[in-house]
Amino acid sequence: MKMKKTASLLIALLFVFTSYAADREHTLKIYNWADYIDITNVLEKFPDWYRQQTGEEVNIIYQTFDINESMLTEIEIGKEDYDVVCPSEYIIERMLRNNLLLKIDKNYGDLPDYTLLVSPFAQRMFQEMAPEGSGINVADYAVGYMGGTTGILYNPAYVNADDIRSLGGLLDPKFAGKVFMKDAFRDVYSVVVLYVYRDEIARGEVTRADLVAHVNEERIARVEKFLTDMKNNIAGWEVDFGKEEMTKGKTWMNLSWSGDAQWAIDEAAEVGVQLEYLVPEEGSNVWFDGWVIPKYAKNTKAASYFINYMCMPENAILNMKEIGYVSVIASPEILEWADDEEANEETVDLSYFFGEGAEAVHANPVLYADRSVIERCALMHDCGDETEAMLAMWNRVKGDNLSSGMVIIIVVVVLAIVLFAVIQTMNRRRQRNIHTKKHTKR
Repeated sequence: MKMKKTASLLIALLFVFTSYAADREHTLKIYNWADYIDITNVLEKFPDWYRQQTGEEVNIIYQTFDINESMLTEIEIGKEDYDVVCPSEYIIERMLRNNLLLKIDKNYGDLPDYTLLVSPFAQRMFQEMAPEGSGINVADYAVGYMGGTTGILYNPAYVNADDIRSLGGLLDPKFAGKVFMKDAFRDVYSVVVLYVYRDEIARGEVTRADLVAHVNEERIARVEKFLTDMKNNIAGWEVDFGKEEMTKGKTWMNLSWSGDAQWAIDEAAEVGVQLEYLVPEEGSNVWFDGWVIPKYAKNTKAASYFINYMCMPENAILNMKEIGYVSVIASPEILEWADDEEANEETVDLSYFFGEGAEAVHANPVLYADRSVIERCALMHDCGDETEAMLAMWNRVKGDNLSSGMVIIIVVVVLAIVLFAVIQTMNRRRQRNIHTKKHTKR
């Protein structure tokens, strides 16, 4: 999602151009997020691995997308025949509801079913994606890939952690123009709704899971009020560039996905800037991306094998090293890899993820959230029938959310354009006068 974009794009194009000549029966079409796999050590080696397991040849067409909805439109409306794609949790939920997924064939012969290594925690979260009353076993249709939390990336040189442990700290006027927010309404809503209903949660009147899963008019309105009250503090809305602005010190805080936060922390450290990450005390969302086989797939066998291949612990580790996110695989090899006392002095309780024996792991707390953090998080869901209302709210907030700094910049730019136009007009008039005088002398 963030690194080596040029290289991965060139490789992706190479896969496309060299594979279209192959017959469709022996072609695997993969649609994934940009920079979300180890191209060299994992993707490129799949055809050889597949041949060893099945005796069959397979060519790869590998393409990338940047927005869940655009990927879904290609499949739902365009009926694109991708064999395996990697949507986020709420899109998996929507695809299940709209009957757009095929079952994964987990009959791998003598080969182990590596999908069984998915953390029980991730499996429980995935099951929450099942449409209510459907009786669907989500594990039959989707297998987790990567996951994480959403929290606040901040610069401790300007921001005291105690001031923002509660999300309400972002309303403080001293942070005017210093906060980037994700341009992703579901992610923002899923965090803010837990803050604005914090009292109801404390009284046991509503759960975090219910607040995130069931969107209604009242909840949308309360989230909108919070964001509107915060408008002077919002420097902008971003999806990818915010972490770079944080590294440069142009802003002090950014609502960020945990993997992006860690990338920014590492990048900033290289230039002597310290950044840190926390999940608000009221709670946040825990998110996942997973592998599915769309309804119009042509090579479901290779797709099923590919999903199993991606769950192999050695491949999970390679992918984590490359992209900086956390695999949902919870094998002993992954636990050993994550447990690094030299890099992490403190320990985190990961027993919810790895099971018994993982109560005190020297893992990176940004990537591997402690049990106490996870217990105040909820899975993000599709908005269903309220999607239009959510979008309308989002457009109102963004349209009426220019910080004072942004207003000044816009005014300066407009004045500069006007001044440039005036100067150009004056120059043209001067040239016409000179031209007229020359002709008069003749």
